[in-house]
Order: sequence, then structure tokens, then C-alpha cells
Amino acid sequence: MAAEGQREAAVAGGAAPVFRVAGEADVPALVALVNSAYRGDSSRQGWTTEADLLDGQRVDPEGVAALLARPGTRVIVAEADGRIAACCELAAGAEGGDAYFGMFCVRPDAQGGGLGGRVLAEAERVAAHELGCRRMRMTVLRQRDELIAFYERRGYRRTGNVEPFPYGDPRFGLPKRPDLEFAELVKPLESRAG
Repeated sequence: MAAEGQREAAVAGGAAPVFRVAGEADVPALVALVNSAYRGDSSRQGWTTEADLLDGQRVDPEGVAALLARPGTRVIVAEADGRIAACCELAAGAEGGDAYFGMFCVRPDAQGGGLGGRVLAEAERVAAHELGCRRMRMTVLRQRDELIAFYERRGYRRTGNVEPFPYGDPRFGLPKRPDLEFAELVKPLESRAG
């Protein structure tokens, strides 16, 4: 446990990460971060890799730019040592409804030190206290047992709903198996008064 804390402190330069909302100028850094955390050899340095399930890219510049421009959606970044170390997408539903959490990643060399948990907690705080959402919702590849367990340890539960993987659209990667699908997970959030 002490080693994890030391690793996080080293990644964050001895200080807590700085959270902010990403802007258009961040698109190249976000694309590089997300693809490095999930695809290819660089992703194998961390534990969130999808390299055994998918080849190709996870995101492209056009998709990230469109996400940043989408009304009701923000991409939260955590900066450490002057660069983006982690990010997540947060999309607000109707007032008091669900917030959607996606595009979550931590730089591969910074994984395992608690930064991901801090980003998730910040997203939950923003969703509940700034956006007025009652629940956080996400979809995770059903085959990612270790990642689903990470979320379950933080209070998320599977709903039983599944969504198909977008086969045939290389913008989301090149599947290595025919049975990929997304499992939905949800978690109630503290009220704004909490």
C-alpha cells in the first residue's frame, strides 16, 4: 500500500493532481493518452489494456473533438507534472437523471497508484454536486472482469443490460473476437446536499 502511495505521489510530482475541463487544444494529448492506455504495446504497461480484445485505435481526433463540442458533455482531465495523466468523459442527462461516465483512462505508467480512483471520485462529485445527477451510469466491455471488479469495489453494480459492440466501425477498434459487448453498470450518487 505504501508503494502505491509513493507511485501516485511520484506521478503527481508530490502534489494532488489538478482537475480541469479539457478544451480543443487538448485533443492531440487526449487521443495519445486514451490510445496508449488501451491499445498496443504501450497499454500492456498498465492493467487497463484491451490489446488482447481489440487492435487499432480506441479514439481518433475527430471523435474526441466532437465529444468536447457535445452539449452537456465535458471531459475532465487530471494534470500531473504539467501534462495530462488521466481523463474521463462526463455527460449529464436530464436534471436529476443519470450522468454517463466514459473514456476513462490513466497513463499506463501511472496506473495502480490511486489516481484512477481519484478521477472517478471527482467525476462523481461533479455529477452529483454540479450537474444534479442522482446516478452514474457506464458501459464496460463485458469481457473486462478485472475492470468491472474495480468499479464494483467502488459501489457500481451491473444492471443486466448489455449493448452491442460497434463491429464494422474501425473508429472503435478492430475486434479480435466475435462476442464483444458492453455491460451496463450504475451507482447511486450522494445528493447535492450531501
